[in-house]
Amino acid sequence: MRWKTTTYSGWGNHLRATGQLARPEKTALLAPLLADEPAPAIGNRRSYGDACLNSDGRAIDMTRLDNLIGFDPDSGTLHAQAGVLIGDILDIFGPLGWMPAVMPGTGFVTLGGAIANDVHGKNHELTGSFGQHVASIELINQAGDIETITTETHPDLFRATIGGLGQTGVIASATLRLARCPGGTIAVSERRMADLDAFLDAFHGSTATYQVGWIDMGARGESMGRGILEEGSPAEGRFAKPRKLRAVPFTLPGFAINRLSVRAFNALYLRRVPKSGRERERPLRDFFFPLDRVLNWNRVYGKRGFQQFQCILPDETAPAALREMLDLISASGIASPLSVLKRLGPGRAGMLSFPMQGFTLAVDIATKKGSNALLAS
Repeated sequence: MRWKTTTYSGWGNHLRATGQLARPEKTALLAPLLADEPAPAIGNRRSYGDACLNSDGRAIDMTRLDNLIGFDPDSGTLHAQAGVLIGDILDIFGPLGWMPAVMPGTGFVTLGGAIANDVHGKNHELTGSFGQHVASIELINQAGDIETITTETHPDLFRATIGGLGQTGVIASATLRLARCPGGTIAVSERRMADLDAFLDAFHGSTATYQVGWIDMGARGESMGRGILEEGSPAEGRFAKPRKLRAVPFTLPGFAINRLSVRAFNALYLRRVPKSGRERERPLRDFFFPLDRVLNWNRVYGKRGFQQFQCILPDETAPAALREMLDLISASGIASPLSVLKRLGPGRAGMLSFPMQGFTLAVDIATKKGSNALLAS
C-alpha cells in the first residue's frame, strides 16, 4: 500500500491539510500501515472543521472499506466495515424493515465517522446518540492488534472510542443495532414560529419522534428567532425510487453569500410554509438528508469556504444565551441561510461526546472579513 501526498479539507473548505493519505481496500492492510508511523483513520470528510485533517502527517482514508459483513433480519443487527455510508444502510435495509436508529444531517457520513463523532440526529431527545446503538467495535491499535470491544469487555476503551475522533485506534468495523422502519416516508408537520420564545415553547411541548427547527438568522427586533419547526413521525408510505441529483458545478465567487442574498433566501424559505402550517409525507432521504439533494453544495461559499459554529446550552440558560447569540449573529450579517435549532436529551455514549440535555444551535458562517471576530465573540 502506497502513501500519496495530498492536499485535502473537511466539508467547510476553510481549513486544508497537506499530508500523506493511504486508501486501503482490505482490512489486512491496516496493520502494516499503522506499523510505519501513527496514522489516524478518516472517513468521507463531512466534518466541517479540522477533525479529519493531519497536516504534515499521515492519515488512512477508510472509504474503500465499505463492505457489509453480516446481518440478522430478526434482531436488526448489522456488522459492517467502517467505510459504509449511513445513507446506503438506509437505502439497503429500509425496505427490509430496518434503519439506523440515529441519522446525521447527511447520508454521506461513514459508519466509522458516525461512531468517532458520536453523531446526533433529529430524534436525540428520545433515542440518544449514535454510539448508544453500537453493540461492538473492531478496533486496531498502534501495534496492529485487532480487538473486539464492547461495553462489557472494555467499558472505558469503548466509551473513549465513541466520540473520541479516532484517538484510541482505527475503527475497522462495527456491529450496529438498527431500529424498525415501518415505511418509506415520514409524516411531517411544518409550522412557522414567530420568534424565539415561540420556538422554545413549541420544542418543550412537542411529542413528535423527530424535531428540528430552521431559524432566520437575519431577523431582528420582535421577529428575532423566527423560523420553521418541523416535527415528524415514521409513516408507512412507499419507498421512493432514487432520483437524479443536482450539483453545484463549480465554486461560486465569495460574494455570492452576502447580506442581501441571505435575506432574500430567508424570506422565500419562510413563506414556503403557509401561516396556517401544513402537513405532508416526505421520503426518508428528503427528510433526514435534505441537503444531499444538491451535490457539492459547499461550493456556494466560494474558495475561502465556511465555518460552522455549534453550541449546546442547558435548558435553564438557553433562552438568554440564545437571544444574545442571535443578536450578535444577525447584526453581523455574515450568517448563511443554514441555521438549525434542535432540542437534545441526556443521551451520550462516549466520554467526549457532544450531546447533553438542552438546545443546540448550529450556524454556517461564510469565511470573510469579520467572521473570525464573530466566532471569537
